Amino acid sequence: MTYQITLNPSGHQFEAKAYETVLESAISAGLNLPYGCRNGACGSCKGDIVSGEVDYGDYAAGALTDAEKAAGKALFCCARPLTDLVLECREINAGMIQPRILPARVERKEQLSHDVMALFLKLPSSEHLQFRAGQYIEFLLKDGKRRAFSLANAPHQDNLLELHLRLIPGGQFTQYVFNEMPDKAIMRIEGPFGSFYLREDSDKPIIMVAGGTGFAPIKGIVEHMLYKNLKRPMVIYWGARTMADMYMAAVPAAWAAANDHIEFIPVLSDATPEDHWHGRTGLVHQAVLDDLVKPGLSNLSGYEVYCCGAPGMVEVAHASFLQHGLEEDAFFSDAFTYAKPAAIAVASS
Repeated sequence: MTYQITLNPSGHQFEAKAYETVLESAISAGLNLPYGCRNGACGSCKGDIVSGEVDYGDYAAGALTDAEKAAGKALFCCARPLTDLVLECREINAGMIQPRILPARVERKEQLSHDVMALFLKLPSSEHLQFRAGQYIEFLLKDGKRRAFSLANAPHQDNLLELHLRLIPGGQFTQYVFNEMPDKAIMRIEGPFGSFYLREDSDKPIIMVAGGTGFAPIKGIVEHMLYKNLKRPMVIYWGARTMADMYMAAVPAAWAAANDHIEFIPVLSDATPEDHWHGRTGLVHQAVLDDLVKPGLSNLSGYEVYCCGAPGMVEVAHASFLQHGLEEDAFFSDAFTYAKPAAIAVASS
């Protein structure tokens, strides 16, 4: 059975199969709805049900509250139609890059820290993956499961696709990558996915907020900007527990040293005596507020924020930044979620 879905205010219409989510159907129809994690964790795809009924699916309580659900909102990455639908949501003006399924060879692995591995994938010589810096790909595993990881390279550096994987205790896929996956292994991937990419039509100064391996897509975005000589003022905040967890700190430090428009501020939440840390401490979103919000003098209204990391960090940053003047359409996020050990949930980097 198929249902007709109408989007307001654009008036775009498309058909959705009963087993497909609204987002999956929109992507298949070539429509560009905002989304991030695709598993109900980040809230990027939230919109209004004007008419019709949906199966809301499984999602994180923080991404869609009971009050929002009662007010007619849904997460389109989880919601499946039960009737014809009229939905209200914003669409992204930039043209959609249609996801493709491709084979990829593991060219090499590079351990970046005790629990972060860089994985470099090579596509067949006749293939090319078009993507926007900051988007992600999914591994299609033999058991039907998927694992999603952000691209850490910029589109112009597409000879190899770079991913940063954090080892998850009990996580089947990351355990395999760290301990068993051989070089030259052949994997199937699909991508690109996600609406976490640079809005190049804006000239606002940028706040980059990364938590852990949330640095990966931000790395791709910054390298893209440097390649295109885009010199919008930018402050990069990277939060981690200890120095050992800030696995590539020399890279943003080098960007800042070589470019007057870039500032790098590392923030540790649980620095150890061995770190000999004299820099910023605490939560990374609070460091942003401490630096850029001055009561009666300044707020975040003139900025764009690109925020990537664990769902809790992204959620708190979003709420806090909006409270301090950031415009809703100036916050772009990607929330990383992880598969439970021996479970079937989709994992993100």
